[in-house]
Amino acid sequence: MPIDLYGTLYPRLFSEVIPAQGPAFDTAHIEQRAMEHEAAGFDGVLLPHNSGWADNFLTTARAAGVTKRLKFLLAHRPGFISPTLAARKLATLDHYTGGRLLLHIITGGRNAEQRRDGDYLEHDERYARTDEYLEILRNVWTSHEPFSHDGSCYRFENAFSELKPLQASGIPISFGGASSPAIAVAARRADIFALWGESLDGARELAASVLDAARPLGRRPTFSISIRVILGATEDEAWRRAYEIERQTREVGLWSPASPVFGGHTPPPAAENEGSRRLLRQVAQGDVLDQRLFMGVARATNAPGNTTAIVGTPAQVADALLAYYCAGIAGFLFRGFDPRTDAVEFGRELIPLLRDGARQIDTQRQGHAA
Repeated sequence: MPIDLYGTLYPRLFSEVIPAQGPAFDTAHIEQRAMEHEAAGFDGVLLPHNSGWADNFLTTARAAGVTKRLKFLLAHRPGFISPTLAARKLATLDHYTGGRLLLHIITGGRNAEQRRDGDYLEHDERYARTDEYLEILRNVWTSHEPFSHDGSCYRFENAFSELKPLQASGIPISFGGASSPAIAVAARRADIFALWGESLDGARELAASVLDAARPLGRRPTFSISIRVILGATEDEAWRRAYEIERQTREVGLWSPASPVFGGHTPPPAAENEGSRRLLRQVAQGDVLDQRLFMGVARATNAPGNTTAIVGTPAQVADALLAYYCAGIAGFLFRGFDPRTDAVEFGRELIPLLRDGARQIDTQRQGHAA
């Protein structure tokens, strides 16, 4: 199976260790980081979503204009745009990028952030809405005749889009969420199931749950994992960097009330989504899992998202990531803690090792199958 390597592209410069700087929609930053990811050999970049950030549809368009090959995994939250309009917007963007668009659905894990955009549905209701939303998207993209819909969340008559996605098989849908309602929706709708950076055992367990739910429906999504990377010329140097990043994370306080990136809202005292709760249960097991999975930043931030990191030399980190590949996870969304240098460093030090290692694993698998 091919290995897919994705970075992350934000509309401005910031990280857990770098206070936000520059304009909220920084065109120079967007273009430079996109070109760096393409030159480094990444397959694509994630365009994250937050209720206080610039529109990532337009961030995607800006980045697409300065790249030729890079794919764009657009994070999108159902509930704020009509699905019929969203389907047309996404199909248009797929044409604009030359068929380089993927859709990453995030249903929403924090009530306070949802309510900033006027969404007061509770967790399970949001996943029911997402399920209906994705059904409508697919129907708009594939229907050759107008159609009507009368559902629990959406109602319309004679919807039709003359523009279909450029990709003949449609825009691939990536999906995140670890709760039972999330897994049920993923089993029905997802092409790719996205995990956060859990331990190997945790990742295997969650992937198995998704496959078990999808199998009766005749479906088999692929899997990706979102994880951070901390490199060092030596193992000792890498671990010194890791603990320094944890210290700086607490000092910078990205999730503090003063943070401009997240709108100045204090984060909830306890994790509201199952993905964060899973990470925090693993944080309780120790600072380091599986020898290289560092839990310090997850602990410092209350695990709001992609906050665990693989630590070591490039060869050690590649080996650790390829262990997930051996477990059936083909997609890797990885980034460090300094967007100004990460893509270049990873392209030089890590990506060649990952691609070579994946080829060797595939060759071994083919030999065993023969």
